[in-house]
Amino acid sequence: MAKTKPGKKDLNSYTIRGTNKIVRPGDCVLMRPSDSDNLPYVARVEKFEADHRNSVKVHVRWYYRPEESKGGRRQFHGSKELFLSDHYDVQSAQTIEGKCVVHSFKNYTKLDNVGPEDYYCRFEYKTATGGFTPDRVAVYCKCEMPYNPDDLMVQCEGCADWFHPSCMGMSIDEIKKLEHFVCSDCSGEEEAKEQMNSFHVSPEAERKRRKRSG
Repeated sequence: MAKTKPGKKDLNSYTIRGTNKIVRPGDCVLMRPSDSDNLPYVARVEKFEADHRNSVKVHVRWYYRPEESKGGRRQFHGSKELFLSDHYDVQSAQTIEGKCVVHSFKNYTKLDNVGPEDYYCRFEYKTATGGFTPDRVAVYCKCEMPYNPDDLMVQCEGCADWFHPSCMGMSIDEIKKLEHFVCSDCSGEEEAKEQMNSFHVSPEAERKRRKRSG
């Protein structure tokens, strides 16, 4: 009669091999790539599972880098941007190299200092279709591109939109020297308002005025 193999058990945490760093479900981790020349993979831990030999497996949900998606990396993708995919996997826990933090896009833009362990995510990615959720985000500047936190942008004091210096025909140094910035559209509107506010009396009106005063 065959013996029943002992069942697997879920673990509340896992200590990264060779370190004192503890990882728990819900944490984000860096995982060793098959090719040492590549960047580490980034994943969110779903759970840890140990078998009867105390061999630990980690269930993960992968983050994809923009270049790993069907659309590839685009201009507005930041260097630390990741997409939370619908790709789930099971790996040996020993492939975990370290911990990292995947911030919301809003929280990432508020960081005073971005460390090597800091990433951000603003899209979920469907691997089968190459689709994103949300499928639309706010766009800025004349180029109408989503915000890339790696790029310097300046806010117009008129319309409150944000602009790339290069799209405004200016260098970064020139923008940094400005105390106030008004985009070309708003500066044009200001000039138009000034012209409208400058009251020019027509010859006919001037003649009527002189008759009344005479």
